[in-house]
Amino acid sequence: MEAAGLGLFMISACLFATLLEYPGSPLHQALPDPFVRRLLMGLAMAATAVGVIYSPWGQQSGAHINPSVTLSFWYLGKIAHWDALFYTLAQFLGAAVGVAVAATLLGHTLADPAVGYVVTQPGMAGIAVAFAVEATISFILMTTVLVVSNSRLARYTGLFAATLLAFYITFTAPFSGTSMNPARSLGSALVAGQWAYFWIYLLAPPLGMLLAAEVYHRVRGRDAVKCCKLHHENDKRCIFRCNYQQLSFWR
Repeated sequence: MEAAGLGLFMISACLFATLLEYPGSPLHQALPDPFVRRLLMGLAMAATAVGVIYSPWGQQSGAHINPSVTLSFWYLGKIAHWDALFYTLAQFLGAAVGVAVAATLLGHTLADPAVGYVVTQPGMAGIAVAFAVEATISFILMTTVLVVSNSRLARYTGLFAATLLAFYITFTAPFSGTSMNPARSLGSALVAGQWAYFWIYLLAPPLGMLLAAEVYHRVRGRDAVKCCKLHHENDKRCIFRCNYQQLSFWR
């Protein structure tokens, strides 16, 4: 389920990036402003994320679809060691297969330099800025997930995360490509054969999210994290170290 979730997310990213950025696309020609295209890309990917998170499979797996998220919840003690390992492997596999499927379907349009297999890479501001941006937006995203998922707004965690994703793609993509996800970046790099900057996206997102987990742990305590599902209010079995039902406001 985690592999399929991220695979579908990557197919969507490749499809919408091709529609918006491929020079021969009618949509690209109709929208000459790159800011408008980034805004539409952000909205498209936010909608995709919501679809994955609130889908039956997303409700079952917890819809991490990001090794950085899984690693952070593992650090907080909410996911068993083997589950964390296989979730991470599945996420990397799903991303790679998703981009490969998209490449087969879209062909040369996805390979065009303007689209470039949606490889994440630093912008004109440079490597240091890209690293800092990735770490920062990952920190904010994980902090938001932790705060919202352990509050009365828990059922809306996916909507909060998707809103941040739309905002980030619109405003931070020119600086870092907006990854926050090592598996997402690996999927594109693997199919494109472009590894020059992959280390940024392998290191910065986990560092940002682990820092968010540590700060939340120190401020609220480890027991404040009830579960690691982004959407828990459903009838799906939970495999995690979960005490969600003990939340006082659900009694």
